[in-house]
Amino acid sequence: MFAYPVILTNDDNDTIMVTFPDIPEAITYGDSESEALAWALDALETMLESYMDDKQRIPYPSPSNGRPVVILPVVAAGKVVLHNTLLEAGKRKADLARLLNLSPTVIDRLLSLRHKSKIEQIETALAVFGKKLVVDVIPNN
Repeated sequence: MFAYPVILTNDDNDTIMVTFPDIPEAITYGDSESEALAWALDALETMLESYMDDKQRIPYPSPSNGRPVVILPVVAAGKVVLHNTLLEAGKRKADLARLLNLSPTVIDRLLSLRHKSKIEQIETALAVFGKKLVVDVIPNN
């Protein structure tokens, strides 16, 4: 499960700042805690996309240790794992396109957090590297 812990800080503007210890570039604000957390997913996904564009490894979430968390949607989490897997294997998007016999455009979409993809496509891509995607269910707090 991809639950990134956050730190909520009251700032000087009577707003609440959200930062991510694991992704220090992701910062957002809100007038209330609930609003700040609502914006936090967008800030997180924006920075994860930046890491992907720069071909940087995306840090996996650290334990929450009682802190609030922002949970990545399942498809986005799968795309993060696929991105890191490509980097670890020393492969490029073009290599994945050849391995899956898909067009580069399809692979671009498969690795974009803003594009809707089918989870089965991500599972198939991960299987090429000997990995299996597993989903967890937790109570909604």
